[in-house]
Amino acid sequence: MLTPSFVAPFLIMLREGIEAALIVGIIASYLKQTGRGDAMRWVWLGIALAVAVCVAVAMAIQHGGHEYPQKQQELIEAVVAIIAVVVLTGMVFWMKKAGRGMKAELQQSIDRAMARGDRWTWALVGMAFLAVAREGLESLFFLLAIVQQDTTGTAITGAALGLLVAIALGVGLYHGSVRMNLQVFFRWTGVLIILVAAGLAAGALKSLHEAGIWNQLQALAFDWTQVLPVYSLAGSLLAAVFGYNDHPTVGEVAVYLLYLVPVLFLYFRADRQAARAR
Repeated sequence: MLTPSFVAPFLIMLREGIEAALIVGIIASYLKQTGRGDAMRWVWLGIALAVAVCVAVAMAIQHGGHEYPQKQQELIEAVVAIIAVVVLTGMVFWMKKAGRGMKAELQQSIDRAMARGDRWTWALVGMAFLAVAREGLESLFFLLAIVQQDTTGTAITGAALGLLVAIALGVGLYHGSVRMNLQVFFRWTGVLIILVAAGLAAGALKSLHEAGIWNQLQALAFDWTQVLPVYSLAGSLLAAVFGYNDHPTVGEVAVYLLYLVPVLFLYFRADRQAARAR
């Protein structure tokens, strides 16, 4: 069960699901507190539209990919992985910046929308739609990158379980029964996501090589297939969280480190700057 294709999708969907649930929960709580609970039907409409868009995009990408020859499929996998790296990195830094003032900004947006009269209902639809669609599409590109490399069939299971846990935690947060230090949660899941993105970046280079586009730095960096094979329990966990490969090329190791080191540096520097600002 604890394979690379299970743990990583679980972590991503848990974090993304909680982010979306947190935004929707703030909107729902504010509507309830201000006596506008009947407007929740517009929030649900926005959520439904976002889910429909994510499903349609996933079906279009997945269906189209199977119609191409092997080398072109490898190229598509590389492109999807690169998009996933960019999206995941942007998501981590956006949440770090936006999270501190998210509640106040959302409440102000609701007040401004309601001051405009009948158009406020569509503003609520838009807020809920953007909250769910943003997290859903971010997750989609990541999951496609994982599913394309999945040989165990557990990626969807991990993603579904992560989403279910996120929904349960979101409901608990809304009703006040779950007390979670969201700042600590998002900080350390952000680190995990950066590590996952580094592994995807290295995997993208491998796919580019298999597509015949990248043929440099193909010497073997190290071979740990007998020491710590990727299909062992420890190897699977390391592969899921750190993007571990038991026989990477020099190029894959270089891409992994060239992404990981500066991004982690910038990530923790943002923490220090926020601490000094407080």
